[in-house]
Amino acid sequence: MESGVPQQRAWLLMAAGDNRGHGGNSGYDDQFDAYYSWDSNVPNFKNLRVGDLIALWDKERLLGVSVIEEIETSRGPKLLHRCPACNTTRISPPRKKVVPPYRCMKCRHEFASPVIDVVEVGLYRARYDAAWTSLDGLLGEKEIRSLAVNAGDINAMRPLDWAALRRSLIAKGAGRAVERVTARVDLSWQPVSGVHVALPQGFTQALVRVRRGQRQFREHLLATQGSACAFTGGAPARVLEAGHLYSYAELGSHFNHGGLMLRRDIHRLFDDGMLAVDPSKLRIDVANDLARFPQYARLHDERLTLRLLDEQVEWLGKHWDEHRGAHDQASMSARS
Repeated sequence: MESGVPQQRAWLLMAAGDNRGHGGNSGYDDQFDAYYSWDSNVPNFKNLRVGDLIALWDKERLLGVSVIEEIETSRGPKLLHRCPACNTTRISPPRKKVVPPYRCMKCRHEFASPVIDVVEVGLYRARYDAAWTSLDGLLGEKEIRSLAVNAGDINAMRPLDWAALRRSLIAKGAGRAVERVTARVDLSWQPVSGVHVALPQGFTQALVRVRRGQRQFREHLLATQGSACAFTGGAPARVLEAGHLYSYAELGSHFNHGGLMLRRDIHRLFDDGMLAVDPSKLRIDVANDLARFPQYARLHDERLTLRLLDEQVEWLGKHWDEHRGAHDQASMSARS
């Protein structure tokens, strides 16, 4: 342990989006700069705690660092793909140019299609967006792998030598960034020898479905719309989310022109219909209940900060019809 640097719990988390799945499962729902998801089938699934330091990578490069501020728990179904010969889920992703496409990594059996199994698992989501610090590409794969506490550890969630990471980042000129994150750790979260603190246990019931391609969708919107909220203007990328202009839960698809970059609070309010865009005027409409807050009231009747495409106007029109229909427009709209 370095002099003056407290020993801290830290984790290296692999956030490869859809690619974090393998032949045996269907992947996980991650937004790497805001939250990370896993389930009770994953090694170390119970070991992450609020207050732990984390570094995220995508199998090739470092993405950033943060501190876990909240862990949500629930239960739900998980789709597993099993080898028909030995029943393991350790199967390779389907090969595109080889027949049969699947191969078991345990018994080496090759087969045309896996056995589908649905099991109930514990579902976990760690949120850490408040302290997220992007360090995209500052360290490469070889450097990152060497920072694991246990040499040769290949788990998606593995203990991390934070002191070693700190030294590497300082050498790369990112010392101030890593110190800002370290300073956010409340040492009262650290376990104290001989003392057991009882925390609320259990799960809430919820069905969680993976949003495949969410990371790529966000990257596409950032590239085409820039680091700006469509309602409020320029903002750091870390506080922006890829907002769908339609219900992704219903359609299950990403459309290239079906979203806007939105600040996190704006995103929530837009989804709830508290903010909408009048498709006839292309101006923002603020609901009555929201108009009492000056920071949102001032948005009313303002234009969006980007030029809309026809497809986006069409989606916004459907959102308007859903939340500002003729029967409730008078009660929802802040001003006519």
